[in-house]
Amino acid sequence: MFRLHREGYSIIIGYAVIAVVLGLLFWFFLPRFLALLLLAGLVVLGVLVVQFFRDPARALPRVDDKLIYAPADGKVCAIEEVDEPEYFQDRRLLVSIFMSPLNVHVNRNPVSGTLAYVQYHAGSYLTAWHPKSSTENERSTVVYTTPHGEVLMRQVAGAVARRICCYVEPGDVVVQGDDMGFIKFGSRVDLYLPLDVQLQVKLNDVVQGKLDVVAKFY
Repeated sequence: MFRLHREGYSIIIGYAVIAVVLGLLFWFFLPRFLALLLLAGLVVLGVLVVQFFRDPARALPRVDDKLIYAPADGKVCAIEEVDEPEYFQDRRLLVSIFMSPLNVHVNRNPVSGTLAYVQYHAGSYLTAWHPKSSTENERSTVVYTTPHGEVLMRQVAGAVARRICCYVEPGDVVVQGDDMGFIKFGSRVDLYLPLDVQLQVKLNDVVQGKLDVVAKFY
């Protein structure tokens, strides 16, 4: 079943109004062939805008509090041990998922638990592949406390993404797989995990949020 995410309503309506106005101008003031070509372009762009805000209904394949599900659709672009300076201030396993403009952009809770920390940071708009994007770009950091350990999830804006939406607050008790946010027009999501988790993905794997397992607690 095709669904639209709430973040897309105003943008889609606004685009439709602009497209109708432009379409009428093209039709009445340009040669017919050129007008038809531009109208086709408006239709294609409209389809792309609508598909960007799709929100497919998904059910967790398996409920297990030891599983850490992918929080977003995209490609695994980094797996490495790094220092996490904002919250943990120690070594963590970083798993990054890059979302292209063609991916579903709903962000979901990778685990169930209580939110110990939620913080928004203004910042730059380096490309999402840039190694400093996780610490210098606009971003939101969310930390989940679970019976098996803490998981940090970071929404990172990119060169195109200019708005991060985060719907959760400190102290919230959240359910694995439920929506926690949205990033408009492409970027990445980082997971900072304990070093001893059992990794279930490898570099360049394509994952789907709420459906694919990224790692498992021991």
